[in-house]
Amino acid sequence: MQLFGLTDLRCEYRVNPVGIGNRVPRFSWKLTGTGRGIKQASYRIQASEGDPLFQTLTWDSGQVRTDQSVHIPYEGSPLKSRTIYHYRVRVRDSRGAESDWLSAFWETGMMDFAEWTAHWITCDLELNNRSPEASQMFRKTFEAGESPVSARIYATALGIYELELNGKRLNENKFLPGWTSYHKRLQTQTFDVTDLVRRGDNAIGITVADGWYKGRIGGHPNNFYGDQRAALLELHLKYEDGRQEIVITDGSWRVDTGPIVMASIYDGETYDARLEKEGWSTSSYEDDDWLPVSILDHGKQMLVPEENLPTRVMRELKPIAVLRSPAGEKILDFGQNMVGWVSYSVMAPTGTIIELAHAEVLDRDGNLYTDNLRSAKQTTRYVCRGSGSEVYEPRFSFQGFRYVKVTGYPDDVSLESFTAHVIYSALDETGTFECSDESINQLQSNIVWGQRGNFLDVPTDCPQRDERLGYTGDAQVFIRTAAFNMDVASFFTKWLRDLKADQLPSGGVSNTVPDTLPGWDLHSAAGWGDAAVICPWTLYLCYGDKRLLEEQYDSMKLWVEFIRNLGEEEFLWNSGFQFGDWLALDAPAGSYAGATPKDFIATAFYAHSTDLLVKAARVLGKEKDVAEYEELHKRVLEHFNLEFVSKNGRLVSPTQTAHVLALGFGLVEGTVRTRVEQDLIELLEQSNHKLTTGFLGTPYLCSTLTDIGRTDLAYKLALSRDFPSWLYSVEQGATTIWEHWDGRNADGSFWSADMNSFNHYAFGAIGDWFYRVVSGIDTDSEQSGYKHTRIHPRPGEGLTYARASYQSMYGEILSLWTIEDGIMIIQITLPPNTTGTVILPNARQEEVTEGGMRLSESYGIRHVVPQEKDIRLELESGSYRFQYAWRL
Repeated sequence: MQLFGLTDLRCEYRVNPVGIGNRVPRFSWKLTGTGRGIKQASYRIQASEGDPLFQTLTWDSGQVRTDQSVHIPYEGSPLKSRTIYHYRVRVRDSRGAESDWLSAFWETGMMDFAEWTAHWITCDLELNNRSPEASQMFRKTFEAGESPVSARIYATALGIYELELNGKRLNENKFLPGWTSYHKRLQTQTFDVTDLVRRGDNAIGITVADGWYKGRIGGHPNNFYGDQRAALLELHLKYEDGRQEIVITDGSWRVDTGPIVMASIYDGETYDARLEKEGWSTSSYEDDDWLPVSILDHGKQMLVPEENLPTRVMRELKPIAVLRSPAGEKILDFGQNMVGWVSYSVMAPTGTIIELAHAEVLDRDGNLYTDNLRSAKQTTRYVCRGSGSEVYEPRFSFQGFRYVKVTGYPDDVSLESFTAHVIYSALDETGTFECSDESINQLQSNIVWGQRGNFLDVPTDCPQRDERLGYTGDAQVFIRTAAFNMDVASFFTKWLRDLKADQLPSGGVSNTVPDTLPGWDLHSAAGWGDAAVICPWTLYLCYGDKRLLEEQYDSMKLWVEFIRNLGEEEFLWNSGFQFGDWLALDAPAGSYAGATPKDFIATAFYAHSTDLLVKAARVLGKEKDVAEYEELHKRVLEHFNLEFVSKNGRLVSPTQTAHVLALGFGLVEGTVRTRVEQDLIELLEQSNHKLTTGFLGTPYLCSTLTDIGRTDLAYKLALSRDFPSWLYSVEQGATTIWEHWDGRNADGSFWSADMNSFNHYAFGAIGDWFYRVVSGIDTDSEQSGYKHTRIHPRPGEGLTYARASYQSMYGEILSLWTIEDGIMIIQITLPPNTTGTVILPNARQEEVTEGGMRLSESYGIRHVVPQEKDIRLELESGSYRFQYAWRL
C-alpha cells in the first residue's frame, strides 16, 4: 500500500513567516509517499483571518486540478496589515488518494508606510557631552491594564538595533534591520511579544549602533548614509474585549549611552562593563539623569516589511589549540576560517582590559598576520566590571577570522573559556556533495564555509578587510553554486530589489549593491553589472520563480539597453570602466586585470546578457521583446566575430578566458567553434594543464570543457594539487576559498597585502561543476525549479565515488555513483510530483539492470532511448538503482 501525504508547507519560501509584506503571497508544499510515480492531481487551499479552525474563510480555492505545488498565489480577500492568517492545504494524487489537511500560518507586517504613526527619535550625543561613538540606548515605560491577547512590536532603525522588553533581550536575529539601499528601501521587523507584556508597568529598550548606516563603509568615512542614528517603533496591544493600545516612539522617550562605547563593522567593538546600566529596560529603573530624545525629520516612504531571512548565530565552535607565537602572543586557533565573534568568561579586577585581535592566517613565523586587513582593526575590547564571573559577547560588529590573539586575559588562556559564534543569514542548507577524494571534499567544505562567511544579509566579497561589500561580479559568478548549497531565493530576491533600486536612470548598475560608489564613474563593469540579468535568470532556473523574473525584467532590459547605448558602436561594448578578467594569472605585471582584452570580455557578456534577456522574455510571453532582442543578439554575435575572430577562425586573444567565454556563451559556430575548441585544448596542454583564468573565466572553465566533450581535462584541472589549482589552497591548509590562486605561497609568504582575502567565494564557483557534472544534477530549463530534473553523472579518472543531494522545492534529489571491480552502480532519487531524465554513461541497454531487473521490467521507467555511448531514461518519481559493467 502506498503511503501519501504532505510536508513542508511554506509561504513565500518560509515556514510560518511573521511580518511579511507580500500582498499576494504564494504557497508551496512537498508531497510524501512510498513507491514511484507519486503525482499530484489536484489541490485545495483554504485561508482564514485569525481563525485556526477555518470556520470563516477569506479564501477557498476549491478543488483545483493541477500538479502545480509551488508558488500557488493567494486569491482571497485583500490582506490587512498586522494580521495573522491561517491556511491549510489538502491534495489528491493521480491514484485518487487524498491527503490529510496540513496547516500553517503567515502574518503580515506594517504593509503600507503611511500606516506608521511613530516618530523617528534620536539624540545628538556630542552636543550632550556623550561620546558620539557610543551606542545609544532608548527607553520608555508604559502601562498595560491587563495582559494582552496579542502584542506586536514593529521596529526599524537608522543604524543596527537590538530590542529589550521588561529586561529580556529579544534579538535572536542580529544586525537588524539589515543592509539595504537605505534611502530607497529600509526593512522593518515584527516581534511577537505577547508573552512578555504583563499587567501593570512595563518598559521597552532599544540599543542602536552605527552599523552600515552611519559607520564607515566601502572606503568612505563615517556617516555614509546619514549622520544621526535613530529608532522607530510601534507596540500594538490587543485585549480580550477588543480594545487596542499603541505605544510609539515619540518625545516622551529617554536616551543615554552605556557600556558599548564603540561599535564598528570594520574595527570591532569596545565594551566597558563598568558602564552597564543594570535593569535599564525594566519599569523600575530610574532614568532621571537620562537625556530627552529629539524628533528626527526623516521620511518613512522607504519602509518595507522585512524580505530577507535574518542574520543569526548559526553555529558555535570551540578553539582547537592555544598557540604561543615567536612574538610571545597567545593565539587561539579555532581550526576554521569563519565570520562572527568570540565570547568568553573571565574573573578579573575592575578596569582590566581584555583585547581580542582577529585574523585569518598566521605569517610564516607563526605570528598573527593582519596586513591583509588593510585599515580594518577587527578588534574587540572588554573592560572588566570586577565583580565575580563575567561573560562578554560582542553584538554590533563581526570579524572574519580563524586565529585570535588574546591580550590582557588574567588567567591561562584555556580552550574551555572561549567560544566562536558563527553568524550568517539563516539560510537552509539544501545541498551536499562528497566523493572518493578527501581533498575535493575539503574543497567543497571550503566553498560552503566561504558562502556562510559572505552571505551576511548581502553577498559580500570578503568578510574581514575594510571592504565587505556586495560586489555584483562575485555574486553572479557564484549564484548557481550558492543555490545548490543553500536556499538563497529570499536572500537574492531582497538583494536584487536593491540592485534595481540603485540602478542608474541610464540602466547602469553599480559594481556593489547596495551602491557604495555613488557618483563615481567606476560602475557598470562587464561581468559585474550583468548580475542584473544573470541572477534573476538563475533564480528562475533554480526555483521556478516566474514572479521574480517578471519583477526584475525591466531592470534586466534596462541593463541591456545601457550597453547598447554606450559609446559609438551599438553592437560592440568597447567603452566605459572595466575590471576585465579580475585576478587572472596572465595579468601583466602591476595589473589586477588579466590579459584577455577588456572589450572582448565586455562584448561577450553583452551577447550573453542579451541571450538571457530573450529567454526571460519568452518565459514571460513578451513576444515583441523576443523578436527585438533575438535580432540584437544576432547582430552582437556578427560584430563579435568580425572584431575578435580572424579570417582563419582564430580568436585574436590567445588566453584561456577568451576561449572559454567564446565557447561557453555560444559566440562562435561551425568551423570557427571547432577551431576555438582545439585552441583551448592546446592552450591547456601548453600550460601543462594549468589554469590562468580569473574571476570571469574560471566559473565557466570546467563546464565548457565538459560541453566540448573534454570532461577528462576538466577532471585534470579540478583534481590538480599543484599551483595554480583549487586544491593548491587545500594543500596549504585553507578552510575557505582564497581570493588569489597564490594568496599564500608554499614557503609561507603572501601574494600581496593590499588585496589578499582568504575568504572570498568567487573561485568557489567550481562547486556548480561538482553538482551538475560530476554528480550530474541539473534542472530542465523548460520545466524550471526541478519540476523535471536532468541527471547525467560523468565519472572521470581520479574518482571512484561521488554523491550529491539537493533539497529542491519538491523534495530531495539524489545522485550517487560508485565504480568498483569494473561495476558501475548509480542510485537516483526523484522527489514526488516530479519527473526526470537520466543519462547512464557508457552503458549498454542489454547489460543494465535496475533493482536487479531488466530495464523493460522496471516500474517507473517510461522510456529507454539508446544513444551513441549512453542510455537516456525517462523516469517517474522515486528511487532507482542501476548496475552495469563499466567500460571507458
